[in-house]
Amino acid sequence: MSKPRVILLRGHGVTPWELRPWEQLSDRFDIVCLVTGSNRFDSGAVGLETKPVRALRDLFPSGRLGDLAVLGPGDRYLGLERHLEGADIVHSLELGIPWSGQAAALKQKLGFRLVLTVWETIPLLATYRHSRGRAYRARTIPQVDLFLATTERARACLLLEGAPEEKVVVCPPGIDVERFANVERRPEVVVSAGRLVWEKGHQDVMRALAAIRGGLVQGQAPRLLVVGSGPYESRLRRYADELGIADLVEFDAVPYERMPDLLGRASCLVLASLAIPMWEEQFGMVLAEAMAAGVPIVASASGAIPEVVGDEADLFEPGDWLGLARLLARGPSRLASPSRVAQFSAQAAAERLADAYERVIRT
Repeated sequence: MSKPRVILLRGHGVTPWELRPWEQLSDRFDIVCLVTGSNRFDSGAVGLETKPVRALRDLFPSGRLGDLAVLGPGDRYLGLERHLEGADIVHSLELGIPWSGQAAALKQKLGFRLVLTVWETIPLLATYRHSRGRAYRARTIPQVDLFLATTERARACLLLEGAPEEKVVVCPPGIDVERFANVERRPEVVVSAGRLVWEKGHQDVMRALAAIRGGLVQGQAPRLLVVGSGPYESRLRRYADELGIADLVEFDAVPYERMPDLLGRASCLVLASLAIPMWEEQFGMVLAEAMAAGVPIVASASGAIPEVVGDEADLFEPGDWLGLARLLARGPSRLASPSRVAQFSAQAAAERLADAYERVIRT
C-alpha cells in the first residue's frame, strides 16, 4: 500500500529549522516540499525531498527592486496545479497569502485535503488586510480541513478570524532537541537573536546595556552578541556607538547549523520583541532552541512569548529597557524544565503532525 502523499507549500520561506519534524515522518508519509527560485534560505539543509517550482517573483531581478516590482501583479506559484496532482494532503500556512489561496482554489478540482499551519496571533480579518489578502483569506477558510495553530494565542486568533472551532487544534512546532542539548556550554555573552528590524527589539537591549554602564542601573554591563541580518544593521551599529557601548557589542549572521555552538556561548538569550500594527512575536523558535541548550531566557511579554516560556523565563514589558537592564544586571537564573523542552522536540511535533494527517485522511 502506498504512503499518503503530502505536499508542503512554504512560498519563499522553506527553512531547515521549521521542517525538522517532517523528517521524522518519511516512514509513514511521502512528503515533498516545493522550493521556489527565490527561496530566502538554504533549502539544501532540509532533510526532505524537495522539488523546484517557479514563482512569479523568480521572473524579476533579485533585490529590493524586484520585491517592489512583483507587488503590482501579485506573487504566486506558476503551474502549481501540476505539482499538486496526486497529493492526498496539501499543507500550507497562514490565511492571507497567495500559497494558501492558490491551494484552496485547486482543492475541489484535485481532491486533496488542505491543512493550514497558522503562526499569526493578530486577528486581522478583512479590515486590516490589503485587497489580495482579503481575497486569499475568504477563499482559504472554507476549504481548510484542519487548522494547526502553533500556540493557544494563534488558536484564539483563528477563532476570531472565523475558523470553525472543531477544525482548529494547537500544534506547536518542534526542534532537534538533542542537537542543542549536547552543545558545550561556555557562557560569555548575552545573545540577542532575530532579524535586524525594529520589531525584534535589539535597540532596547543596547539601551539596557547603556543604562547599566551609565549607572542608571547598578551592575556590570555584559557583552552583547547580536545575531541576525536585516536592513537595520548599519543603524544598530551606529546606535551602539552613540550609546557608548560599541566595545561591548558584536554582530554576527550565522547559518542555522552554527546556532547550537553560538548558544553555547550565551549567558542568556534575550528576545526583546515589540508589537507593530500587523505583527507581534509568534512562537519564537529561538526560545525553544535556547531552552533545549540550557540557556536562561530574558524576554519581553510580547505576543505568544509568555505562553511558550511559561514561568521558566524572566519577562519584562515590551519596550521597558530599564526593566531589562535590571534583569541583566541581576543575572537570569531560570532554566526550562525537561518536560517543557520535550514538548517542543521534533519527535513530539512529528507525532502531532501524524495525528493531524491521519485525522483529515479519515474524514
